[in-house]
Order: sequence, then C-alpha cells, then structure tokens
Amino acid sequence: MTTAPPQINRFTIEALLDTYGSGLRDRRLMLVHGRYPDNAARVFTAKIGGEPRRVHVSDQASVLGIVDAWHRHRTDQTRDGEVLVVTTGVGDEQLGWDVRGHAVKRRTLTVENAEIVKQRFGAKELDPRMYRETWLLEALLDAEPHSGWQRVGSVLTRDAAVRALLVARLGLARTGADDAGDVAVDADTLLAWSRTPAGPTRFNELDAREREELKRWLGETAGAAVPVLMSLVEAGRGNDAMARGLLGSAMADPATGPDTVLAVGGLFGQVRRADVLAFSDAVAGTLIRWIAEAKHNATARQRVFSVIDRADRLAAEAGLTDALRTSRFLLSSFTTQLRAVATELERSPARAEATLADLRGHALATLHADRIAVAEMAVRVVRWLDTPQPRVESVASGVRAHLAEWGWVDRALNVLWSGDPVGDAVADHAYRAVHDTARARRDILDEQFAARLAAWSRTATAQNPGGCLVVENVLTDAAVPLFEGAAAPLVLLLDGMSSAAAVQIGEEAEREGWIEAVPKPPAGQSAQRLAAVSMLPSVTRISRASLLTGGAVVGGQSTETAGFAAYWKQHRGTGLLFHKASIGGPSGHRLAEELTTALASDAVVGVVLNTIDEALDHGQQGERTQWRINDITFLRTLLAAAKNYGRPVLLAADHGHVLERGMNAGRAQMAGAESARWRTGAVGDGEVELSGPRVLEGGGTVVAPWREDVRYTPRKAGYHGGASLAEVTVPLLVLLPALEALPKGWQVLPRELTTPRWWTEPRALDDGSAENGTSQPATKAKSTRKRPQPTGEGLFAETEVVPEPTTLGTEVVASSVYLAQKEYVRRAPDAKVVASVIDALADAGETMSPAALAAAISATGRVKRNIDGFIATLQRLLNVEGYAVLSFVDSGHTVRLDVRLLRTQFQLEGNRS
Repeated sequence: MTTAPPQINRFTIEALLDTYGSGLRDRRLMLVHGRYPDNAARVFTAKIGGEPRRVHVSDQASVLGIVDAWHRHRTDQTRDGEVLVVTTGVGDEQLGWDVRGHAVKRRTLTVENAEIVKQRFGAKELDPRMYRETWLLEALLDAEPHSGWQRVGSVLTRDAAVRALLVARLGLARTGADDAGDVAVDADTLLAWSRTPAGPTRFNELDAREREELKRWLGETAGAAVPVLMSLVEAGRGNDAMARGLLGSAMADPATGPDTVLAVGGLFGQVRRADVLAFSDAVAGTLIRWIAEAKHNATARQRVFSVIDRADRLAAEAGLTDALRTSRFLLSSFTTQLRAVATELERSPARAEATLADLRGHALATLHADRIAVAEMAVRVVRWLDTPQPRVESVASGVRAHLAEWGWVDRALNVLWSGDPVGDAVADHAYRAVHDTARARRDILDEQFAARLAAWSRTATAQNPGGCLVVENVLTDAAVPLFEGAAAPLVLLLDGMSSAAAVQIGEEAEREGWIEAVPKPPAGQSAQRLAAVSMLPSVTRISRASLLTGGAVVGGQSTETAGFAAYWKQHRGTGLLFHKASIGGPSGHRLAEELTTALASDAVVGVVLNTIDEALDHGQQGERTQWRINDITFLRTLLAAAKNYGRPVLLAADHGHVLERGMNAGRAQMAGAESARWRTGAVGDGEVELSGPRVLEGGGTVVAPWREDVRYTPRKAGYHGGASLAEVTVPLLVLLPALEALPKGWQVLPRELTTPRWWTEPRALDDGSAENGTSQPATKAKSTRKRPQPTGEGLFAETEVVPEPTTLGTEVVASSVYLAQKEYVRRAPDAKVVASVIDALADAGETMSPAALAAAISATGRVKRNIDGFIATLQRLLNVEGYAVLSFVDSGHTVRLDVRLLRTQFQLEGNRS
C-alpha cells in the first residue's frame, strides 16, 4: 500500500465499525488505512452490531507500534470486550499474520469515501455525479455535525449534499433546527449571515476549491446576487456587503455617468453590471423586510441603521452621495427628499405635494414617521393658506368654524412649531416660515372674533344666546337628548381641551369603533360638530361650574357636584359627579368602586379629567404637540367602561387654551392683572374689553387678550382666560357605542364630514365655501338628476316620463348571480338598501368610513343592528366564491368596494354606466 494515508475522523471510524460490525462479534481489532488527528477523541462508545461497545483508537506509523498497541489492549483486563482501532500508513505486506489474523477481514481496511458518505446519510445510493467529486465527499466527511447528518431517502442527491455541506460549513442552522432543509439557503439568509462575527471567517478558512464549488452551486440555486456576496466575503468585505449593495443601485439609471460607474466598480471589484444590480435588488428586498421588523423591535431597528449608516459613509468616501440622492434607503437621500419638500413649500405647493409623495415612498418613511408627520402638517397648512381668506361673521359661526376647520389648523401649527424632530436646519427654517404665515392669518381671525365677542357679550345670556350654544346650555342641548335614550350618558369633561386636541381625540375614537352623532341641521345646512361659547373670562372656576350645573355660576368642586345632581334631579334623573380624587381605584383596580358602581347604574355619570389643564399649569406640556386618548389619565378606561355598559358619551371641554411659544419676553407689569390671560383696566394692544351678564369676573367687565403671545403671569406651558378662538371655543363630541343609541332627531356624523377637505385632499379647494370662509368637509358632492321637462304647449302640455336611471347598485341586485347568493343568506337586507350601499361606495371612490356608510344606509332603510354586523352580511352577499369584493382596510377603519371585481363577479363587464 503505497498511497499516503488519508485523514479520517471519528465519524469515519463509526461508519466502518457499523459496516463491518458482524466481523467484530468474535474479534477485537480493526486496522484502518488512514491518519487519525492527535486532538480527536481516543476513547468513545459506538454501536457495533446494534450494541454499544467501547472503542479505543490508536494512530501508529510503524509495525512495532501496531504490535505494541495490540499487545497492550489484549492484555489489559479492563478492556475485555472492547475494540481497538489502529489507524496507520503501514501496508499489509509489512505486517505479519500474527497481527492481521486478529483483525477484521484479516487485512487493513481502506476508506471508501463514497461508501462512508452513504452510510452517514442513511442512503442506499449516491447521485452518480458525486463519485467524481472527491472534494465534495471529503468535505462531507470532514464537516459532519456532532449530531450527525440528517438521514435522507434512498438516494442522496448532489443538491441535498451540497446544501447540507453549505449549512454546516457556514453555520446557518438555526438553534433547534432538525434538518438542514429547514434552512432557506437564499440571498436573505446569506445577507444576514454575512453580518455575523464568525460567518465570513468560516467561509474564508475553507479550501479554495471548496469555496469555488460552493459559490457556483449558490449561483445556480440562489440567484446571481449570492456569488457577488460571497466574492465580497472572500475579499474581506462581508460586513460591508449590504451597504455596498445599497450603493450599487446607482448603476440602475441608464444615464449613470462614467465616474459613477467607476466609483461603484471600485466597491465591487470585477463584477458585471447586471450582477451588481441583481445583488442591489436582493439587498433592497432584505432591507425592506428588516425595516418592517424594526417598527416594533429595537434590535432590528439598530440592525437596519447600522447598514444604512455604513452605506452613507461609503457613499461619502466614494463620492456617490449626489448620485444616490433618489435612493429609497439611504438616510442622506431621505434628508435630501425631506429638504426638497421643505423648499417647495414656498415655491410651489403642487410640487411640495409631489415631493411629499416621493418622501412617503422612501423605505425609511416608516422608521421616521414623526419626521414625515411634520412634513405632512406643513403641506396641509400650505393647502389651507391656498384657500380663500376666511372671516368671522358672528360669535356662533366663529366657534363652529373653529372646531370644524381652524382647530385643525391649530393642530397642524402645534406640530410645526416644534419643527423637525431631529432638528434639520433647512426643514426647520421652512416650517417656521409656513407656521408664521399661517399664524398671522389665524391672528386676523382671532382679532375679528374678539371684536364680535365684545359686542355679543354685552347682551348675551343663556336665555338669549344670539344664535350660540353657550356653555351653561351644553347639558340641555347635548346631554339631555342622550338621557332620553336606552342608557344614561357618561359626561366626560376634559378640563382645558382645545379644539386642536378635540379633533385628534375624535379622530382616534372613531378609529376605535365609536360612532359620532350630532343634531340634524336645518334644511340646506351641513351637519357639523357642536361648539359652545365658554363663560367669560374663559377660566375653569366659571366655565366648568357653569357647564356642570347648567347655569352661570362661579364655584369649585362642591358647587359642581351639588349643581350636577340638582340639574339631573330636575330632569327626573340621578346625577353623580366624580372629580380627580374619587376616580382612581385601589391596587389592582383602575377605577374606584363608587365610580364603577355608578357606571353600572341608571344614573347620569359625570367625570372631570384634569390632565390637559394640569399639564399646562405645571409646565408639563414639554415637547408634546398633540393629545391622544392614552395621554389623558383614565380616559381610555372610562371609554371602555362606557362601551361595556352601552352608555353614550358626551366628551366636552369647559374652555380651550393657548400654548406658550416663548414670544413674550416675560411677565407684563400691568395693574389689574388677575390671571394669566385676563385683567381689569384700560385696553391695550392685542386686547379687548368684555362686559355683560356672562362676564362673571372683574365686576362684570374684564380686559382679555386675543393675541396668544400676551400673558400677565410667570411663564407656564399654556394659558386660558383670554378672548381667542382657541380659548373661548368649547368643543363637544357625542360618541355612541352603537347605532341603537342614536337620539331622535340626531344623525351619524362620519369622519368625512368632520375633516376639512384640505386636510386630506392634495388639491386646492373651490372658491364656494361656507359663509364664514370655511372649506367644505372631505366628501364628494352628490350627483344631481334632471327633472322631466314638459313637452308641447299650453295647459295640457305632456310631461316626458323619464325612467329612473340605472345605477351600479341596481344592476347588481337585479343580476342572477346576486339572486343566487341571496338564497344562502338568512334575513338578507332589502335590495334597495344593498344597492344604496354599492352606489354610495362607488360614488365615494370605493372607500368610506363605517360611520359614513351607516349614514348612507339610514337614508334608505334603518339598520336594526350594528354596522359591523350589517357589513358582514353584505360581504356574504357580495363576496362571491370568497373573493374580496367588499372588505375592511386600514385595520378595519375603512370599508372598501372593489368595483372592478364586483363587475366581474356579477357578470356586469359589458354594462358600465
């Protein structure tokens, strides 16, 4: 035997022992042609002939060494029944029969790699190609995991073998994975692997032939991107591979200049352009998946930004930053696109819309949602600035317009004031310019309102409110109609809630399933939220007490509690009012037992929540620019309890507030300053004198500022008491848990009617707004139908009878497919109602809020159950064969009708109207 002994390992020996197990029943020696590593286990237990036996391995290079090892093993009484395996390079011709006669097969066994591989995989046959691939057989024997190879079927294919080898060599197997086949060997997996500390090192330690063969197999099975990755790994650039892939997208533009091509080429070496682009696409796909995980995972977020930060540094070093300004992944490109939005705000609102759409499409948009939100607010304000100059015609129209539209402006301005969350100087400069322009426009409205307020307040009373809803009449006009329903209302008074805060809370409540309702308006007027006028000055101890007692009074908690009970007693009910100290419960209970008991009773329950007012008073507003339900202590818990008990909710403020903007140099030294925003004395710049029966401070006459930058006390986070729209307007939201709670003479108010069109639609508004200068809500105008015209002359002229126009809805309900579907739906809605739903959705652009849909339905036929149940019934009627003709989108907050699919499923393709 003249060939050099191959290196063998424990698994090879175990395979030989298993193969020749029958010969070891009466023998204890096996000679193997091979070399056993010095650091490998010398004693172990293996199954031989189905029974576990102890095995001793000795590597010997001479005849004397073999003889001595066998002699010591045979004479050692402690090794009785145990097997000695001697690995050696000594040929049989040099060994005498005295040794060979004791060995299995009476000769030195040679290692047949193919046979060993079959045995280790539990296969009967190998792919014929593997017999010619020595490198693969040797690698499989060398790389076998400690747990052994996963058993395969009767034939071990080359693909299965290489896949198993690759998973083992690169360390791709997941913890707990039972099968290498469970691991996806694709670009996504390998890109993640390339960023592990030891992964690339393991690959680079392999033999050059094995690396090349593995790369070739990966290119054939995992796509063109993977060989590029592995080449970068071989070049020691594995950790930067993903970052380089992001930069490779610069070559996607056919107009890419030679300098850019050269710079990108320097990042990848000798790689074809097509392969670079394939690798770049693979990196993009992987990063998109990582970004989706990063929204709710801090570790994933860190992983994403480590790649992006490195890519930006590489781009700067290679001079590619400008070439990649339209990239969807780099932070530098995100900043460039954000600045483009900011720059276009003043130049061209239309281009600002387009650049904002591009910014929303950036892959990092979801991770920088706060920055996107500020840009969106800036664009919304620019839209509002593009509408006709509004005006205040009266106090009543002013407070209604403020809640309907200008409060939305204030909401956006609050966000713009804080600027870009990371402080980009270019964006901040543009945002401040937009803010100041809009603030100046709002100041005009506040000045006009203050003048109207001064004249109105001289004679206004609860009995003669001059067309206004005053705060002392709120319970009568908004709570009593709810009390007349099946369940008594829950009155939640959010002290200091401005219109800006109210519109956001209302928006969130609607998304959580509450149905907003308002009294039906007079004919020819649009439905809108109720807005009241606070007491004057707009401070808590006057306005809150007056709202809760139903009369113009001054007082604290005891006055409010007694007055609330007395008011509801006059209406043959029980009124229970809870203030801050009596709301919270003991350990393990969010609410106090008394409050929980009251909510379960028939009493009208009132709860005063001070979170907003206290945040302003104690300087806790901080960086907060908006108020959400979770931000107000106990609000979510109380809303949930109200829904559980079927209670409608009146969400009310007592007054609003203005925020400290740092524009006032300090406390104004003026005589008669009684509060932050009102005083007595002579009227100054930015102020107005208020007097009359509803002015309950200063002996019936006070001076209040309409400008938000005037204050008379030390600095706080915000103030109230002045004559601005934001302070005097009292927003009211009536929330119903279900349609059954809708009061008589009231109607559902969908979000389409509460949101100004400029807030949602990227278009300039028509110059046909309401009398007070507000825009129309974000709803589409109903189509009008021509009346039949008389023909002929004289008294007996004939009238042409025009048939009712055929609509998409009527076509659907008259189709044979619909009639067949209806047979399988119990208590199907009337065809007229179904048709109205289809037509309403089609006219609205295929999507509507559930509340808007409920309003459309109520015009045709009252739905006796909740809207979600009604929509579920419609889905059974319209979703033929399970196709989503009618579905919920936006996490269940919007109903969508796929008109194209509807036509297909109901066979209406040729009947487009």
